[in-house]
Amino acid sequence: MNFNKTFFMTSYKRILLKLSGESLAAGTGHGIDASVLDKYVVEIKSVYEKGIEVGVVLGGGNIFRGVSGSQKGFDRVQGDYMGMLATIINSLALQSALENAGIKSVVLSGIAVDPLCERVSRRKAIQYLEQGYVVIISGGTGNPFFTTDSAAALRAVEIKADVLLKGTRVDGVYTADPEKDPHATKFSEISFDMAYEKNLKIMDLTAFTLCMENNIPIIVFDVNREGNLKEIIIEGKPNGTLVKNS
Repeated sequence: MNFNKTFFMTSYKRILLKLSGESLAAGTGHGIDASVLDKYVVEIKSVYEKGIEVGVVLGGGNIFRGVSGSQKGFDRVQGDYMGMLATIINSLALQSALENAGIKSVVLSGIAVDPLCERVSRRKAIQYLEQGYVVIISGGTGNPFFTTDSAAALRAVEIKADVLLKGTRVDGVYTADPEKDPHATKFSEISFDMAYEKNLKIMDLTAFTLCMENNIPIIVFDVNREGNLKEIIIEGKPNGTLVKNS
């Protein structure tokens, strides 16, 4: 399939960027690699400087993942809250890196962690975006049993984002895992319905359904490719895979 070029040349005003926490570990498994943070900042800055309002949701897999913790004996609810705290740590690190680059930012959270970050609300997030802040929304949905993908979809709906961009290690959605199957082929564009029918693992089902029902397209792209975000958002280049309603 080919991209609808007109769609990609639409002027985005507000985006929600979902970034992997695991990627922050730079292959070591744990911790935060400053060089990865700097790469994230460069990508965000490339669109922020063009007047795009940017919301960010970061995962916490580099520190603790609730589902994995439950498999090792942790109570699932307790483990999920530990995972939410991990996303707050990552978000504070990103905020620091952004501010070092001269970009004003704020961390909001699905759970109250005073005095580190404010409790998120739709109105507050939108006000900060309109005031020129990069808004980093941490703490998941504030409830256990939800992934950061679901949190990203929820926040995209709440802030009325034009698009949700999921940064991954691969350059889009494939028929199979391209890291395991050399014959996997990439979709340039696919509908929500077809992705569901083919059982493609784009986001978890809750996140996927939220975006589909609220008509928020998803772009899956390689976050590690330098300049990719600007090429997609500003230049309208068909990098990655576009998932949208038919």
